[in-house]
Amino acid sequence: MEFQHLQVERTGAIATITINREKALNALNQDVLTEMSGAVNELEDNDTVRVVIVTGAGKAFVAGADIAEMQGMDPPEAREFAELGGQLGELIETSTRPYIAAVNGFCLGGGCELAMACDFIYASSKAKFGQPEVKLGVIPGFGGTQRLSRRVGIAKAKELVFSGDMIDAEEAVRIGLADCVVAPEELMERCRSIGERIAKNGPLAVAEAKRVMHLGQSMTLEHSLVLEQRAFGELFASDDQDEGMKAFVEKRAAAFEGK
Repeated sequence: MEFQHLQVERTGAIATITINREKALNALNQDVLTEMSGAVNELEDNDTVRVVIVTGAGKAFVAGADIAEMQGMDPPEAREFAELGGQLGELIETSTRPYIAAVNGFCLGGGCELAMACDFIYASSKAKFGQPEVKLGVIPGFGGTQRLSRRVGIAKAKELVFSGDMIDAEEAVRIGLADCVVAPEELMERCRSIGERIAKNGPLAVAEAKRVMHLGQSMTLEHSLVLEQRAFGELFASDDQDEGMKAFVEKRAAAFEGK
């Protein structure tokens, strides 16, 4: 798939998707959402990719959804647009690859929602987060009302959504929205560092851990523990489990193949 608004690069087992609409602060329009979904699907089919980093070109991660495009939408069109953003979030959440959001600047509205669909959010000290949709007379439509409360708690999520306030990276880390804050020049290296450590582990195990943790959030503890136990047992049918435990006993690095 050829991309007009994205750059997709590979370094070893790590892929980086850069949203590149710098003049529009990487605002998400229908074309960008479609291209992002296409990129996620392509990377999912690439067995050599084990971790994906998502970032934005220039001084923004994503400053929001494209208001100029949204302004003329009627209700059915707006719902279809929200569904397009929702589908992208679901693709990322259900991907077998861990996704890291490298938030380098403005991360607002749809951008914040995109980041929250990722497994980790690492932020530059220049990053700004927020869900300002109520200032436009609408609400978050790409999962913001739901994922934000799961990350920071319902009361803090209501405060951010109802006020539309913007917060800095330090506050985002304090409330649990972001996972760490680093100097701007260190952001991508920090993301690659954790990505490389993840990529050395058993890919089937990482994928299964992500799956059961995601599904477990919507289950009772009793049922989610059963899900975990079944997944644990099923991994003993994999070559990766055999290799990982042999390598441990033999005191050597494991050579996982994802089988």
